[in-house]
Amino acid sequence: MALSLAVSPCPNDTFVFHALVHGLIPGAPEVNLTFADVDVTNTAAERGEFDLVKVSYAALPWLLDDYELLPTGGALGRGCGPLVLAREPGLDVTGKTVAVPGDRTTAYLLFRLWSEGRAPGRVEVVPFHEIMPGVAEGKFDAGLVIHEARFTYQRYGLTALADLGEWWEADTGLPIPLGAILARKGVVDPAEATEWIRNSVSMAWANPDASREFILANAQEMEPDVVKQHIDLYVNEFTLDLGKDGLAAADALLQRAAAAGITPAVKPLA
Repeated sequence: MALSLAVSPCPNDTFVFHALVHGLIPGAPEVNLTFADVDVTNTAAERGEFDLVKVSYAALPWLLDDYELLPTGGALGRGCGPLVLAREPGLDVTGKTVAVPGDRTTAYLLFRLWSEGRAPGRVEVVPFHEIMPGVAEGKFDAGLVIHEARFTYQRYGLTALADLGEWWEADTGLPIPLGAILARKGVVDPAEATEWIRNSVSMAWANPDASREFILANAQEMEPDVVKQHIDLYVNEFTLDLGKDGLAAADALLQRAAAAGITPAVKPLA
């Protein structure tokens, strides 16, 4: 029986899941793939629409009753956090209009923690690809961006007000948890799914050229150099295994969010 999988079309996800979705992992079932931005998968997972799904760590408090967090396949690391961008260096976001990629994204949760005491006047949820052009054109005072925007925002004449990954790491000493892979309880065996995905990651590292056509066919940013930078940054040791530090980072994020009244409380993950 085929399993449904939803991930983003970003290069890190297509790199990680190429072997699994193309039937190259021995013993793994057929996989029906859906591409969707994480703000879409966060809410789709709440409705139980997918068997395996990539979501924001920030969305976990609403999902862990029905899904199991897998220790592999996600996006977590150092030096890879969201950026707050603006046209003006040093802009104070207090009272300003800020575009964000989703209201349950880890990026927005980090932004809320970072901007405590100087909250923007208005927050607009905007498709990711519209954020940088919108800030550059003056539709928004500032924008919150992730992934390949780290490498391209200067092209829009924008400046980084804050690197929320650097802020998080300096404050906690932990890596930043961005995207998690969940398995639907009662449908997917989490141990089996972990093995399939780990094998898919290992196969991608062993033969990176095998997934190149698949990655480029789905990437929003097509330049090979940018795609390579994206994969090198977001596919790392935590992609293979969260480990103690990865779970500690996820716990720290969710406990801080609950303490601030932003998300419901959850039991420790570790």
